[in-house]
Amino acid sequence: MNLQEKYSRLIKSKASAFGFQSCGISKADFLAEEAPRLEKWLRNGFHGKMGYMENHFDKRLDPRLLVEGARSVISLSYNYFPEKEQNPGNYKIAKYAYGEDYHDVIKEKLRHLVSELQDEVGEFGFRVFVDSAPVLEKAWARKSGIGWVGKNSNLITKQHGSFYFLAEIICDLDLSEDSPVTDHCGSCTRCIDACPTQAIVSDKIIDGSRCISYATIELKDQIPDSFKDKMEDWMFGCDICQNVCPWNRFSAPTLEEKFRPKPAIIDFTKQDWKEITQEIFSSVFKGSAVKRTKFAGLKRNLDFLSE
Repeated sequence: MNLQEKYSRLIKSKASAFGFQSCGISKADFLAEEAPRLEKWLRNGFHGKMGYMENHFDKRLDPRLLVEGARSVISLSYNYFPEKEQNPGNYKIAKYAYGEDYHDVIKEKLRHLVSELQDEVGEFGFRVFVDSAPVLEKAWARKSGIGWVGKNSNLITKQHGSFYFLAEIICDLDLSEDSPVTDHCGSCTRCIDACPTQAIVSDKIIDGSRCISYATIELKDQIPDSFKDKMEDWMFGCDICQNVCPWNRFSAPTLEEKFRPKPAIIDFTKQDWKEITQEIFSSVFKGSAVKRTKFAGLKRNLDFLSE
């Protein structure tokens, strides 16, 4: 076994020990396939008012511009599927936001993982990413063989479905590359058919400006009337295209306690949400990804749903 293979096996073993569901490796190179797709997506205005998506175009496509001397992109996934879901007939929050903020939880795991690696292989240059920089994480995860990109543009695996976070370690270690897996969506169109706002405009192409997640999280203005009566009670994010995906029948509850639902998220009624105050918001969503929308944003969403 050469050094590349030895280090690659070590990294995957460490990733598993830290609770990551999958780990794959690809060469840090220019994403030639993705460049025209990203350019067309932006040109079509599918990013809506997410102006930041237009920034750092080159960095999104070339990890060597993010980490000097980068040779490998290590892609990882971490399960967040909850054991319990919100009561039926309630205002809904996307499952990924049931527990503590994944940015903090996953990043801490990555830092400890890298620290242990460096104890064994010596110092190396790296950066860790958790949905927090111009990294096309689904493209790298697909390239590294973790899964395929489904028609809803989520990364899907046969073994686990799609309810997991993606993260990356971009480093200057020379590692053994993995190969992409094949697409197993076939002729299924359940995600496309189920989207109430027709945000999935074609296979793997999302018009972000039509997406319920965009309207309830990213959009800072008033929610457009075009979303009226189409939100299906989603007050933060949306899981519709994942809930209907047949591969998610294999989703198993996360073992990470920090991702387990906060009691209020499960137990609150519609009336409780309507009467939420800044104080209650701060208490319920302390250390949560929901704080991103702020109290005013959540109130805006609730007011729109109850009009």
